[in-house]
Amino acid sequence: MVIPLLEAIDIEGKDVTADALLTQRKLAAYLVQERQAHYHFTVKGNQPGVLQDVALFFQDRQQPDFVQHTPPDHGRIETRKIWTTTELNGYVDFPHVGQAFVVERHSTEKKTGICSCEIAYGITSRPPEQADPQRVLQVNRGHWTIENCCHYILDWNYDEDRSRIRTGYGPENVTRLRRFAIGVIKSKDVRSVAQKMRELTRNVRSVFDFLRMTKNSCKAACC
Repeated sequence: MVIPLLEAIDIEGKDVTADALLTQRKLAAYLVQERQAHYHFTVKGNQPGVLQDVALFFQDRQQPDFVQHTPPDHGRIETRKIWTTTELNGYVDFPHVGQAFVVERHSTEKKTGICSCEIAYGITSRPPEQADPQRVLQVNRGHWTIENCCHYILDWNYDEDRSRIRTGYGPENVTRLRRFAIGVIKSKDVRSVAQKMRELTRNVRSVFDFLRMTKNSCKAACC
């Protein structure tokens, strides 16, 4: 279904990022050949041959091509390392590969000192001349920024994973309502969606004031 959705969007020259579910040869060929765009795909078990080749190549990686240290926000310290290669371009069974890469993310919780390490493999159609390791990492982070801004808010604030609404169109309708509510809050340039949700919970008058649906809020807006 992703190809019909992309038909209505101008993506020429742009990077299209996707989770492993959409790491498909047909989509890669469509993006590069028909739309003159570029892909940035995560490689996981649904493409076992590609995953095996990329993981094997980077098994004995040496010094990273680029290292990024992020500010200690959100109570953790993060370091990201990336390695890239063009040596698999003509070897892996996937169209239009410009580079393969691996991203290693180290995270340390400041309060507990607990450390974690995540490794993600990927491929992109952009060659090194168009995307150095720093840019490849930037695109990779940009994908997860979208993931965090959308899905993380739903999972964290609404606890969707434990929702018991499972029959008929119930899950779809409730999710649309939740997304609509988050969209309304974001449209007001709110700093924290979670904090604003806590302020508005079970307070109908605050909701109407926030939406400027009361006389007092209308007067304040005019002033």
